[in-house]
Amino acid sequence: VQDLARLIEFIAQDDERAGIYNGVAPGCVDQRTFAGALGRALRRPALLPAPALVLRLILGERSTLLLTGQQVQPKAALAAGFAFEHPAIDEALAEIW
Repeated sequence: VQDLARLIEFIAQDDERAGIYNGVAPGCVDQRTFAGALGRALRRPALLPAPALVLRLILGERSTLLLTGQQVQPKAALAAGFAFEHPAIDEALAEIW
C-alpha cells in the first residue's frame, strides 16, 4: 500500500511522467505463493487451495483468471525511475501486518 501511494505521488510530481502505470510490485507471484506469504505474515496456516474443477464448475470461463493468473509488470514505473521499497510479497505483507 505504501509503494502504491508513493508511485501515485511520483507520477504526479512530473508532467513528463503522464501515462498509464500498473500499480503492482515487480515480483509476480502465483496464488499459492501469495497464500503462503499471507499465512506467514498473519502467523496462521496458509489457505487451502480450491480445487480447479470446482472453480471451473462455479465460475466457468472466469475461472481462468484465478487458475492461471496474470503476469502484470510495472514496466513504466521502473522505466521512469521509480524504486519500490517493498518489491517482494513477504516484505510488503510484513509492512501491512
